[in-house]
Amino acid sequence: MSVTAAMVKELREKSGAGMMDCKTALAETNGDMEAAVDWLRAKGISKADKKSGRTAAEGLIGVAAGDAKAIVVEVNSETDFVARNEAFQTMVRKVADTGLTTDGTVEAVAATKFLSSEKTVSETIQEAVGTIGENLTLRRTTMLTVGEGVVATYVHNQVADGLGKMGVLVALESAGDHAALNAFGRQVAMHVAATNPLALTAADVDPTVAEREKAIFVEQSRASGKPDAIIEKMVEGRMRKFFEESVLLSQAFVINPDLTVEKALKEAEKDFGAPAKITGFVRFALGEGVEREKSDFAAEVAAAAGKK
Repeated sequence: MSVTAAMVKELREKSGAGMMDCKTALAETNGDMEAAVDWLRAKGISKADKKSGRTAAEGLIGVAAGDAKAIVVEVNSETDFVARNEAFQTMVRKVADTGLTTDGTVEAVAATKFLSSEKTVSETIQEAVGTIGENLTLRRTTMLTVGEGVVATYVHNQVADGLGKMGVLVALESAGDHAALNAFGRQVAMHVAATNPLALTAADVDPTVAEREKAIFVEQSRASGKPDAIIEKMVEGRMRKFFEESVLLSQAFVINPDLTVEKALKEAEKDFGAPAKITGFVRFALGEGVEREKSDFAAEVAAAAGKK
């Protein structure tokens, strides 16, 4: 496959690597962009992952909590200006509140009557498009529930009550004191906001992601020229460290780095008055994974002026 200048430019933006390295990586991987990123990482030229270079959509994350459950929603707008609009903020908060009455799926939330209104959430958002003057979308929603215990919440970069640029839920199953559970759960939610774990435990990590990391570690270890037996132990060690750094329960707790999250939970049980278990977490960062079309401002101005 022929490597184009546009492909090289895109890979440079994703990886931060030099032009010639990007061109070589694309040539070695037959133009596969994700494989080229991995090739650069394996060679130690780039540490970027597939999320690099993505630009965020605008809008707000909304969080609402109920009895033994909580929901996080993302409503996107075209500009940050709209996110500062009080009417938009009120709508997002009510979308989250409405979501608490559903099973938490985006389809269910969209189809549910908007609080006391006769219109659905989807219809209400579409109506707001005409009022606000921008395209608005209910992009995603997730709910966590517990049989007994709490679902703690945290909103980062909060712009109003329950609204911000990032929302986190942490589910704690326990018969213990709810106030203590909520306090600790909020600390864990803040930890999740800061570290962005891949999963709750090593067993929960997507096998594709784990295999991809392992393949990179194998390639890096082989470059050392050591015997296969040594390489195998090197890879095992790196994978162990990868899981320690990537899964929530094994991570060093940001509140007390001397403890893992799992050990901090165990120590906190004396405050709860009962055993406890973290059963799940959700982290929504505004616009993550959304590609925004890049524009050439100078070209737009020239076009508006009737120039070519």
